[in-house]
Amino acid sequence: MKILFLTSGPRVPSTRFRIIQYVPLLRAAGHHCTVAHSIPEKYGHFAAIGWRLSQKLKRAVRRWHLLRARVGRYDAVVIEREIFNDGTFDMEQRFRAVAPLLVLDVDDAVFLNYPEKFDRVCRMCDLVLAGNRFLRERIEPANPNVVVVPTCIDAEAYRTKAAWPSPSGRPIVGWMGTTGNLQYLEVAAPALRRLAATCQFELRLIAPGDAPIAALDLEGVNLRFLRWDPRTEIEQLRQFDIGLMPLRADQPWDKYKCGLKLIQYMAVGIPAVASPVGVNAEIVVHGLNGYLAADTAAWIGALKPLLVDAGLRARIGQAARARAENDFSIQAWLPRLVDAMEAALSKKGQLR
Repeated sequence: MKILFLTSGPRVPSTRFRIIQYVPLLRAAGHHCTVAHSIPEKYGHFAAIGWRLSQKLKRAVRRWHLLRARVGRYDAVVIEREIFNDGTFDMEQRFRAVAPLLVLDVDDAVFLNYPEKFDRVCRMCDLVLAGNRFLRERIEPANPNVVVVPTCIDAEAYRTKAAWPSPSGRPIVGWMGTTGNLQYLEVAAPALRRLAATCQFELRLIAPGDAPIAALDLEGVNLRFLRWDPRTEIEQLRQFDIGLMPLRADQPWDKYKCGLKLIQYMAVGIPAVASPVGVNAEIVVHGLNGYLAADTAAWIGALKPLLVDAGLRARIGQAARARAENDFSIQAWLPRLVDAMEAALSKKGQLR
């Protein structure tokens, strides 16, 4: 296949994990791939020219990509989430007119922002790739041709934690993610404060920025913030002893989130404690490859044994790694991704 990917931007997690890391494997399998990033990134702007001119630049860049799609004889055009982060869908319609196969890739509840737009884009696509079954169930009324492809990791790039216990002797409880998602730590904060009174550990937070931390009540917790760097991301994860993925059970957006953070922890062989919200409850087998915690007592009950027992951390981490490698790696999912796209092309009589 000859595939054009329209992405949010090279540093955006959905682009990095759902598009970019598949491209070398697709090319090795004989497929021709072109990656066309939003410039500036879909959810940002260039400060030097301001927001308004940045939006005009994004549209100009996409018009150039549309010209490439017209003359490039692509078999498929894959749209990551949406082309623009607004209520318009005229550009999706233009790509529909030139794409033999139009594919939408969805890894988050973007339909909560612009529901009418989302449903119209879903209906104009030949195939929708959904990051989990909750997304699939939301998408199916608009387009029944939806296939679940979870957000995965590269099992060859993610190596397991080097040593148990950590060289410092003090467990590192870690969280890594986008700056805006630091707010989720308020779910686990009461448990972390209580544990800090009786257990020695470091809470290590890694994100592009630290502004939301000021609003968190982590009094008494030994906190260290590190700025996220894509070049050292995996090595930073390998320094954790325990990973955290708190979510809010009463928020619609959280129900549809993919479990990437959780899978990253598991891939480096560390145990994770997560809120049993959405797909988290399907990724983790409680007590076998991680722990689920629905309230403060459950967070304490899951974290305390892990903090005091390095052997338990190692055993749970080993099972977690096996789960990530077997069920949530790009190596495991590439054939199914290709099969889904080729089946959709074949259905349209376009498969060469």
